[in-house]
Amino acid sequence: MMMKKWAFQRNSEQKTVLETPTSSVLNMLTSNLNQSDCRPIIPMAHGEPSLSPCFGTIQMTADAIAEAVHSAKFNGYSPTGGLLPARRAVAEYLSEGLTNKLLPDDVFLTMGCKHAAQNILTVLKGSKSNNILFPKPGFPYYEFLARSCHLEVRHFDLLPEKDWEVDLDSVESLADENTVAMVIINPGNPCGNVFTHQHLKKVAEIARNLGILVISDEVYDHIAFAKNPFVSMGNFGSIVPVVTLGSLSKRFIVPGWRLGWLVTHDPNGILKQHGIIESIKGYFHMSSNVPTFIQGALPDILGKREDHISSKNVNIIREAANSCYKEIIDIPGLSCPSKPEGSIFIMVKLDISAFKDIKDDLDFCVKLAKEESVLILPGISVGLKNWLRVTIAIDPSSLEDAIKRLKSFCGRHSKKSKSVECWLDHIS
Repeated sequence: MMMKKWAFQRNSEQKTVLETPTSSVLNMLTSNLNQSDCRPIIPMAHGEPSLSPCFGTIQMTADAIAEAVHSAKFNGYSPTGGLLPARRAVAEYLSEGLTNKLLPDDVFLTMGCKHAAQNILTVLKGSKSNNILFPKPGFPYYEFLARSCHLEVRHFDLLPEKDWEVDLDSVESLADENTVAMVIINPGNPCGNVFTHQHLKKVAEIARNLGILVISDEVYDHIAFAKNPFVSMGNFGSIVPVVTLGSLSKRFIVPGWRLGWLVTHDPNGILKQHGIIESIKGYFHMSSNVPTFIQGALPDILGKREDHISSKNVNIIREAANSCYKEIIDIPGLSCPSKPEGSIFIMVKLDISAFKDIKDDLDFCVKLAKEESVLILPGISVGLKNWLRVTIAIDPSSLEDAIKRLKSFCGRHSKKSKSVECWLDHIS
């Protein structure tokens, strides 16, 4: 009997979503590190404060988890969307800054913020002609999720000269009858901006006129440290339906716990009328729930949180942002259009013409990793060529060392250094 050909093969569509630009570039940078360099590697390409000892996990959160485990009350499966006390705790926690207070039924617990994004994008995919609007620069994971859901991706601009505000004209010109939603990230990743109340209201009004949903990633909601206080997009749910995404990861420095949420802000019931709420619930029937013992600990984590510790972490980030901005704008070839006001990032513009042997932002970051053991993400990974995304949530001593290495690197590759060498050769 002749053996048949194997009937299985890889999903050809998955090829486009196996790696995000961020992960592939990080692998490239790491592979270019000089193994003989005995200096510590300084990771300024990762958005993970938990890697730095100065941002330790708050003890109270660990105690709450231990108590939930030892109680033996949370060993079974949880209902779809999460345990009621846990959803109530999130609703109360997020309602502190909202005009329209949330109910537990507005909250769906997820395996981190990415899971929440996957849920809502899956729900919105509809027909293959649907499209969604993402910010540029932005968080590239959203784009890959959208493509896996067969949503066409379109990008609206963020304006660096206006503190990275949304280019509202760009949104209007991109949207058509097949546009289902727009995504904003506030506080901003990668831009380090915080949108004003007035600007968010304009975003809501534009979205309402276009008949599209607003999805707001608010995972950095508590990290706002300058003139603009954080305002949740959920405050504008009476103007346009809003879905906010968040998690424990950044405020409580526990990204590995994978607890996030998807929250609907829809006092007018528009999402329910259009079947979105039922579709969100349906998605959870097909996916795993958050570990029950973490849900069991959530009321204590959120209700008894030690805000002074969070404030201490934010102060460290504020000082890092101010120091980094001040030092970088004095380095020839680098500039920052706006001072960071939130999240844990700063966007730095490269003047390629100032360097004698740097082709672009990727070349800059590869050579920086190889020569100085400093990892910085090239802007092309987040949608802006010849920019850099710098993570500032690292130990202050490491940040100081990184700036010194960055100055040394830029000086070594500056065209001016070549001129000096030629002049020295001429006079010798």
